Amino acid sequence: MKQAVFLDRDGVLNEVLSARVKFVNTPKDLYLLDGAAEAVAELGKSGYDIFVVTNQGGVGLGFLKEKDLKKIHDHLTKLVQEQGGTIKEIAYCAHKPKAGCECRKPNAGMLFDLAVRHDLDLARSVMVGDHERDIEAGKKAGCKTVFIGSEETGADRSAPTLQAAVPHILELLR
Repeated sequence: MKQAVFLDRDGVLNEVLSARVKFVNTPKDLYLLDGAAEAVAELGKSGYDIFVVTNQGGVGLGFLKEKDLKKIHDHLTKLVQEQGGTIKEIAYCAHKPKAGCECRKPNAGMLFDLAVRHDLDLARSVMVGDHERDIEAGKKAGCKTVFIGSEETGADRSAPTLQAAVPHILELLR
């Protein structure tokens, strides 16, 4: 079984609620955070598969069509590839925020599904996110966790950015 790094999307890889971006509803609304693509490349070069796990309730609420979300994710994948990184798969929950599904974080359904389909060892993998719901999903799946931000957290480690978190992630994967 393989180890993996699971990354939340908004706030970990790309800007959200910034001067430029309120919501990411088209590819042109997606701006990578400084060093994020390089961090993905570094983690990949260390031998780990990278997966994105993201709640996208805007689809279920009708603000965004699933085909447009796929275009956004294709653009994200391309931007990361331009810096030498590879995202193995982007998993998303398109349900409404209060739908009660198992895939929406803080539930761990997306992680469990990816683990089965890609033969991943969750106990030897890391979930990275910028909200406690990401950390909670990681813990429910049995992963180690890294929080991106400066708030109090229940995560195993924290860092201000994904790039700054790379040494912590690699340490937890050893």
